[in-house]
This record gives sequence, structure tokens and C-alpha cells, in this order.
Amino acid sequence: MIASIRGEVLTIALDHVVLEAAGVGYRINATPSTLGTLSRGSESRLLTTMIVREDSMTLYGFADGESRDLFSLLLTVSGVGPRIAMATLAVLDPNALRTALADSNITALTRVPGIGKRGAERMVVELRDKVDAIVGGGSATSLPSGAAGGNPVREQIVEALTGLGFALKQAEDATDAVLAAQPDASTSAALRSALASLGKSK
Repeated sequence: MIASIRGEVLTIALDHVVLEAAGVGYRINATPSTLGTLSRGSESRLLTTMIVREDSMTLYGFADGESRDLFSLLLTVSGVGPRIAMATLAVLDPNALRTALADSNITALTRVPGIGKRGAERMVVELRDKVDAIVGGGSATSLPSGAAGGNPVREQIVEALTGLGFALKQAEDATDAVLAAQPDASTSAALRSALASLGKSK
């Protein structure tokens, strides 16, 4: 099992990073907030979880142990796979997730694409008593904005949002609104803003 990888950041996309360690490039799926802490060419370390299936081996990366533990905890809920677990961590930071579970806030949980009312209720029942063991009262990691430009930006953001499970129209509307309000925003910053608006509006 690969528990962490340290190496040079070769590529940062909107849903993954490639880290080169000992001559091998590892593709690691990550949330926009984790990717926002990385910069191309620097040496970074990500904690990882490897999911092995019949037809694939996929690495998921996290900036801290709290997020990785929450990802593993989310996977224990029936009906929640890696994609929904990552979408949950993209929409709700650890403290917001803990609060939503503690308060049985179904509305907050159903903002995550792929989680309906029944799934949110199941999540509350199964995780409410377990999440406090993982999430302390720590503050969320602050994110530097990345650097990017051009207007393939819109396509990249829409693609990342639909990859997280949002409907195409939702993704396009949120992206257009963010780019109209923040025309000079970097791709990663615009993606985070679009995610924040989708999280509030559902």
C-alpha cells in the first residue's frame, strides 16, 4: 500500500497531480483545495490512499491526515465510492463536514453531487458518532491561488465540475458566473469559486 509520495510536481491539472519520485511519475487524484497547495517544479509530499480494483489501481492524494482519514471514513458508507468521497471533500471542508453530520444537516450534504436525501441520511446515521475522532477543531488550510490564463480555462473548469458529478448546465452556469465576476482569476481559483457557489446554491 502506498501511504505517501514525496517528489517533484511535474503536472497540475484540475483533478490530479503528477509527482515524480525516484524516476517514476505517479498520477494522484486530488481535490481542488489540495491541488491549490502545490506548485509545478517544487518538491511536495502528499499522503495517499490507493484503491485497487479488478481493472485499475488509483491513487488519491491529501494535504493532511485529517482529509485522508475522512476519505477512508466516507468509503465505509454504503453507496459511497471514491468519486463521491472526493466530491464530498471538494464541496465541504473537514470542519463543515463534521458540523453537517453533527447537526444532521441534510441540505448541506445533498449539495454534494451524487448524494441524495436518502444517501445524506445514511451518512449522518453511519458517521455522526465517528467523525469527531478524526476532525479536531483545527482551521482549514489556506490556499494560494495558482497561475493560469487564456480561455480554455472555462472548458477546464466545466470538465472538472462535471467530473465531480455536477450536471453540465450547472457546471457551465457556475463557471460563466465566476468568470464574469473574476475575469482575471486563475483556473484553480475560479474552480474553487465555482465549487463554493454550487455548494451554496443546491
